[in-house]
Amino acid sequence: MNTPQRFNPTRRNVLRSMIGGSILFPGIVSQLLADEAGTSASADPLSPRPSHFAPKAKRVIFLYMSGGVSHVDSWDPKPKLFADAGKTIPVNEFQGRKGDFHMFLKRPEWEFAPHGQSGTEVSGLFPHMAGCVDDLCVIRSMKSDHTNHYEATLGIHTGSFTFARPSIGSWVSYGLGTMNRNLPSFVVIAPKSPYAGGQVWGSDFLPGSHQGTLVVPGPEPVANIQRRAASSRLQELELGLLSKMNERHLATRSTDPQLAARIKSFETAFGMQAEMPEVFDLSKESDETHALYGLTRGSTEGFAWQCLVARRLAERGVRFVELIDVGSSNNWDAHGDMQTHAPLAKNVDQAVAGLLKDLKRRGLLDDTLVVWTTEFGRTPFNSVAGAKGREHHHWVFSSWLAGAGVKPGMTYGESDEYGIDVARDPVHVHDFHATILHLMGLDHTQLTYRHTGRDYRLTDVAGKVVTPILG
Repeated sequence: MNTPQRFNPTRRNVLRSMIGGSILFPGIVSQLLADEAGTSASADPLSPRPSHFAPKAKRVIFLYMSGGVSHVDSWDPKPKLFADAGKTIPVNEFQGRKGDFHMFLKRPEWEFAPHGQSGTEVSGLFPHMAGCVDDLCVIRSMKSDHTNHYEATLGIHTGSFTFARPSIGSWVSYGLGTMNRNLPSFVVIAPKSPYAGGQVWGSDFLPGSHQGTLVVPGPEPVANIQRRAASSRLQELELGLLSKMNERHLATRSTDPQLAARIKSFETAFGMQAEMPEVFDLSKESDETHALYGLTRGSTEGFAWQCLVARRLAERGVRFVELIDVGSSNNWDAHGDMQTHAPLAKNVDQAVAGLLKDLKRRGLLDDTLVVWTTEFGRTPFNSVAGAKGREHHHWVFSSWLAGAGVKPGMTYGESDEYGIDVARDPVHVHDFHATILHLMGLDHTQLTYRHTGRDYRLTDVAGKVVTPILG
């Protein structure tokens, strides 16, 4: 015979009842469990903070193409690579191995053409984005430090190519706080886990409240976002009881800023229950808007859905939204055949162009920075004549920026005649990060966090702002 359990309204039991061991988002888990030594004395770690100087951008939408998009097949036209395809050239490194190698130049598989008033050349791989070049600043001289996916992915997100460090989204959250306490300050929308997994959006040694909240496209983008209580009135009563218990608990520990921050994290959870479902409800978006993104009405998957939800998060005050197009497999890693780029491009091309156009017509592009990048490029050569694919290439690749504070309709930097290495104006990943932070009003040398006896920053001990691209 079962003995009825007595009602024991302790703070811990009420918490267990309300969240049932299934927390609304990973940032809360981290906030409750992480060691937050060194956290600011502020009662709310996500409260808005002043920038170091007047910002051009209020928010960032970071578009990440996983696997390594070929720069010489997309954003970096190389007529000589077309002309000299099949010829051999010497290189002193191949796939991270030093030595003397003779490689065969490989012809790009998509033709390039100038677009817009700027005349920026883009390949046929991205016809929709090509129509937006007058809003883009294309950087053709990006450099990374590693040729492996894991390390390069970690680097483009955290500035560290060897150890887990806070993601750029976490640094922005830490530096500026949130503009909407009912939503996370940092959201990541990804259909599958990328290389480096959750470290891509992890807060590492920063307070756990700055970790990215993962949204997975599908019928339930955030697990348990609907309230567990039978009615809103019952939930209000539960929250009222919990609030009183929290106040009593905090009164005896008033010098513990971490506890106050943890209590705030539950308020965010409640706010998410109130506001996040509305973010995912696209029913009120017009047929014209759906068509702009290339989104079938009712669909909850694909990059078009991710982009439209990103716009809705941005206009509701989320500081940093990252969109990852695919996971750690079936991505842009075209070793076997460059034609695998085609369906991947189709998945993102119209959606990204639609996002840019939608932000612009709503006036949001004026204070939203849109970033498009990948972890590295692909080799303009191969070890076998006639190879269909390309290998990893971190010496030079392409990215672009658009929106707040960026000069539109321009290209910056150059690769050499074959797209093998930087020929002019290199932009290292640290420089890329420094520039993004600058546009958000943050000095990358001053945005630091004390951990294990030293001050850390996103750009480590390097990085410079790429001032020529700033408007």
